[in-house]
Amino acid sequence: MDARTLQALGLAMAPRDHPLLYPGAWPADSGLLDGERFLPLDRLTHPDRTPVLAIGSNACPGQLRHKMTEFGILSPIPMVKVRVTGIAIGVSAHVSRLGYVSASPFHASDSVRELFVLWLDAEQLAVIDASEGVPLPYGNYRRAWLPSPEVRLDLADGTTLPGVFSYVNRRGVLRNGSAAPRTHPGQRELLTELLLNSARLRELFGVAPEEFCARARADRRLCEQGTRLFAQEKLVTVHGLERYVAQQTGSPGTGSSLSPPLT
Repeated sequence: MDARTLQALGLAMAPRDHPLLYPGAWPADSGLLDGERFLPLDRLTHPDRTPVLAIGSNACPGQLRHKMTEFGILSPIPMVKVRVTGIAIGVSAHVSRLGYVSASPFHASDSVRELFVLWLDAEQLAVIDASEGVPLPYGNYRRAWLPSPEVRLDLADGTTLPGVFSYVNRRGVLRNGSAAPRTHPGQRELLTELLLNSARLRELFGVAPEEFCARARADRRLCEQGTRLFAQEKLVTVHGLERYVAQQTGSPGTGSSLSPPLT
């Protein structure tokens, strides 16, 4: 077996098919996603492409490959590991039709962690925009430009990026019991806690994470009810990135005619 295949590297499974695995397996280091293979990169920056910070399953090669092949996009995608200061991974204030509660960034000035930047060409960006609902007036996410130094992005070669795009939830993020956003602990742990703490959520989605995923995947209206319930039970707070939300008019990927996949 080719040691560079996604299967051999343990990166092939997509959360859209296995929602309790969300956000999916991330690579150990930077690389080039080329179909079913994850190859070494010859450079870490790609000025002719758009840098997009992967917060959740967009950093999972299996999920990313699925999104691209759904629209017949076969071109390689550079995925570059970056040390990010100023951003933490929160919980989106919506229930996805794919059966999980996904991740969304929030401002956290003292947070330092390693994430991935995707360097996308125009077609690839249009696909990711569509998958996040960006071209739609009522999609779940908005694409925002996060500038340096408010968000610092350091590459392994010492380069500091001037900024990066990221997808932020238009409704906000879930809070942690106080007014502060909660971090995303992984899907099974998250759903277990949410169901335990909300009788109304259990009425909608059952008592176990497996039930939640199955019911959400089967019923769009149930997902919409769950999303409204987050707000009704006052579980939602701001993510602190509102001022950075990009105006899509004239920005890369705007005006795409792609129909969005389930989100």
